[in-house]
Amino acid sequence: MATLGMGIAIIGLIIAVLTVFELKTNLSVFPTPTEKAVLLTHGFFRFSRHPIYTGILMFVFGYALNSYSTYKLLIGVFLLIWFYLKSIYEEEQLSEKFKEYKAYQEKVGRFLPKINS
Repeated sequence: MATLGMGIAIIGLIIAVLTVFELKTNLSVFPTPTEKAVLLTHGFFRFSRHPIYTGILMFVFGYALNSYSTYKLLIGVFLLIWFYLKSIYEEEQLSEKFKEYKAYQEKVGRFLPKINS
């Protein structure tokens, strides 16, 4: 289980870091899109509307599995709740800025890829 956890953590870290580079000038510390922001739907954004959050969550949960730590797992749960609530606000902002955001939401999952039936 520890090896699986470390693998998940490493993949999550890679996703988060590479997504930062994908964002380029769209990257902001604030939850509102920048004035010159463009809607990204390629790269990791094809699979997740919030791939940095996904990567961070994978890292935290993977590390908790690797450590066999209930405490770290609990931190991951709180972080998941925080990112979920934060992403609701961010998506309201993105919907106001980009007319095509609603269609993107229907195709791509918040943190994980959508399974099409």
